[in-house]
Amino acid sequence: MNKFVTLTLLSSSVFAPAAFSAPAGTLSVHILNQQTGIPSKAVTVTLEKQNPAGWDMLAKGKTDNDGRIKSLYPDNQDMQPGVYKVTFKTGDYFKSEKLSSFFPEVPVLFTVTKMNEKLHIPLLLSQYGYSTYKGS
Repeated sequence: MNKFVTLTLLSSSVFAPAAFSAPAGTLSVHILNQQTGIPSKAVTVTLEKQNPAGWDMLAKGKTDNDGRIKSLYPDNQDMQPGVYKVTFKTGDYFKSEKLSSFFPEVPVLFTVTKMNEKLHIPLLLSQYGYSTYKGS
């Protein structure tokens, strides 16, 4: 075997595992406080996947100063098709801002149809309402 073939084979085997895991940024979230127009920082967000008996916890994080978690899905696993739930812990956020809120948390259920599909879930938030959609 010549050097070129050996190097090519070694390079392929080094990078193969990355092809079988979720790329960083597969699932991102963003929260904007509609009342202030300012991103909601330090909000705890959880990610779960539905199974026949209930929900499996996959990840937990806090939004950064821009109100974002750029990569919530664990990058060492494939994001398989199925039903998932992102829960924004909004009650704790408003309490930290010394404000009351009607919603202690905002659960967003969504369906993944393709493995490692890139998804973004934005949350437009106020003390007494919210909206969300499938972003990109």
